Amino acid sequence: QVQLVESGGGLVQPGGSLRLSCAASGSIFSINAMAWYRQAPGKERELVARIISIGSTNYAASVQGRFTISRDNAKNTVYLQMNSLKPEDTAVYYCHADLVTKTPMRRNDYWGQGTQVTVSS
Repeated sequence: QVQLVESGGGLVQPGGSLRLSCAASGSIFSINAMAWYRQAPGKERELVARIISIGSTNYAASVQGRFTISRDNAKNTVYLQMNSLKPEDTAVYYCHADLVTKTPMRRNDYWGQGTQVTVSS
């Protein structure tokens, strides 16, 4: 009933930039929060950035000052602007949404399929 579609991943050189997008569609009543997670080989999935309904944000210490999460409420879309990329940022990035559906009205969470980000020279 709800789908998250991610885009924007790719290969970039250290110091470069990428912008990831995630659009939520379907029978959505409201979105409580949207977030970006990432998972590198051999590591657990970790929270990168999160934005809640009132607009507050938080970031992993490793990306603070370099990444910015933002949203377009009219489009149910969240973005992750990634600047000054480092090889350590290489991972599969996943979009996550905590939302309320319309029919039936209930709270659920959803994951995108993931998009690969590779930072290498």
